[in-house]
Amino acid sequence: MQRECGERNRKRGLDLTPPVTKQPLLLPSTLKTTHSLYQGSFPFYRLPLEIGHFSLDEKRQYHADKRRLRYFCLPVGKEGKQVSPGWDLMNGYESCYVKRNEEEKEGLLHILTWLGKNRSLLGANADKGIARPVDRDFVTWRGHLTKILCTPYETQEGWLLAVTLFKGTFYISEQETVAACKKRKERTPEQEKLMYSGYKFENYICADSLESGPDKCAVVNTNEAFCSVLLARLSSHSLLIAGEVDCIDPSPKSPLPPSCYIELKTSAQIRNPHQQRSFNRYKLLKWWSQSFLLGIPVIVAGFRSPEAKVVSIERFRTSDIPHLIRGCLSLCLGAWF
Repeated sequence: MQRECGERNRKRGLDLTPPVTKQPLLLPSTLKTTHSLYQGSFPFYRLPLEIGHFSLDEKRQYHADKRRLRYFCLPVGKEGKQVSPGWDLMNGYESCYVKRNEEEKEGLLHILTWLGKNRSLLGANADKGIARPVDRDFVTWRGHLTKILCTPYETQEGWLLAVTLFKGTFYISEQETVAACKKRKERTPEQEKLMYSGYKFENYICADSLESGPDKCAVVNTNEAFCSVLLARLSSHSLLIAGEVDCIDPSPKSPLPPSCYIELKTSAQIRNPHQQRSFNRYKLLKWWSQSFLLGIPVIVAGFRSPEAKVVSIERFRTSDIPHLIRGCLSLCLGAWF
């Protein structure tokens, strides 16, 4: 599958508002996706270090605080595969659902806003004669790196990235492809409900404060988010990554961020070997990639019935997922690890 990449060079100073969108320059080269080309030792990736955070409210407005950080709150004594809470993931779909406007493309707006308010944390550095206002090689969202990381094993979805080189730092944002736009606009009601079910699961398992429990009847508003800002290193390349965080482990003994964060996921109940192969091949790949890049150690997954009821909850340790895949190669032809 072909992957497209555009590059734009800006000549003026750092602007904290997105530039006027222009058609990116499409390079003739492509990124080959045959996974056998990428076999070899895994490159060095330093565990990310959180240096900041921000929240986005119900109107998608930026706040330099933790107001949208939620607390993990699974009912006591009901952890593991045996859990069958029976939560209805369609509850409130018709009456308590506020969807983010997907026509509005934010690009790197919120990351640039954070950078503008926290320049002292990323002091300029003269690298090869260039005074860098942001002392990182790359600045981007976690989701963009996830797409790149999954590319050799993802054969269904293409992507298009726009890269701006400004004073020694590459800023990577995403451009929606024609195919992705068409797919988004042609979502079926069933697909819309599946998207809602993932957000609703969070309502059942997260609390807005340490003093309260989950509000199972709360409005699901996909504008809201808590985002972590982290420093990482891939081989010789320094990175600043921002990514949305679902919730935090409220235990007093939990480690510092990002190791105290928890990723929440939902998936269809696995009933046969074919579904298990598909789960290992596609779902676990993306789950591992997303959590690995941000340094999130635990994924909590709710498995739903065809009637959209939660039938079990399972914990996955991010570091264990590659070993899990290796251990079931006979079930997972073309495994990604």
